[in-house]
Amino acid sequence: MRFLLDTEQREFATALGGLLGSSDTAGTIRSWASGDPGPGRALWARLAEAGVFGLAVPERHEGLGVLPVELAVAFTELGRHAVPGPLVETVAAATLLGRLGDHAAAGAWLPRIASGGALVSLCVPATSGPYALDADVADAVFLVEGDALRLAEKCGPLQRSSDPARRLSRPTGTTVLVEGPTVQAAAAYTTDVAALTTAAQALGLGRALLDGTVAYAAQRTQFGVAIGSFQAVKHRLADVLLALEFAQPLVHSAALALAADAPSARRECAAAKVAAGEAAYAASRTALQVHGALGYTEELDLSLWIRKARALRDAWGTPAACRSLVLAP
Repeated sequence: MRFLLDTEQREFATALGGLLGSSDTAGTIRSWASGDPGPGRALWARLAEAGVFGLAVPERHEGLGVLPVELAVAFTELGRHAVPGPLVETVAAATLLGRLGDHAAAGAWLPRIASGGALVSLCVPATSGPYALDADVADAVFLVEGDALRLAEKCGPLQRSSDPARRLSRPTGTTVLVEGPTVQAAAAYTTDVAALTTAAQALGLGRALLDGTVAYAAQRTQFGVAIGSFQAVKHRLADVLLALEFAQPLVHSAALALAADAPSARRECAAAKVAAGEAAYAASRTALQVHGALGYTEELDLSLWIRKARALRDAWGTPAACRSLVLAP
């Protein structure tokens, strides 16, 4: 089966890539990591104008409808440019609120999310772990505990992450917004959306790392020839390319399954997540080695991409957890 994007989806990817390519994403990442969210907020507003967050908001709340395929397209570009912030968590929270029906929380937050006026985070401890991403700069932090959706009133101290631009903290002091069995059902679908968009991010990140490493291998010389001509380097780069090529149809297939509400959607999202996450991590390790290891890359923008790969591999489902879902009877 071939999973090809249509003309409109390809044009959307091109337009979004152009928007991000003209932005100083490396500077935005460094500002975000240092605790200055200003540049990140400005970029967030531009992404909202491009319709990125509206892709997870129902039309009745001023969105474009929940469109998993378009979300995968958008998040591949966001990953390619390593955009910081709780991107996955915001669209996941929007999906969760939208599937809980018309209630006060949906009416209050969904239009703001779609317009870019609200940057939110989401914590589902059973899947994402006990920490919320970038809760210190979020306008709201939602927490799913059992059959209750809660709004966190405050968050604990920041925790260290392998990616300095990902700040983690534990939400506390919560207020119940919605309660009942519908919360668990909505949360299950939401975690699949989070796994899919994280996989798409990892896919784009891995592509960017591979492209940068191939370009560097063609320029750097040793013994009078480009290191890209060495067989060992060629093999490492080829392995990364194959891993990314195998991950891409899994991401597209998972998006189609989610769009159709197929029974296999959870398993397909898990397969996409583990394949794309491992491919991006392999791309980061290869990039690090080909560029000459940590001491040579620390001052390069490349290091921002490398550090994000490990975090994305484990976010919203570790490789072991995803493999367990895929292999479950």
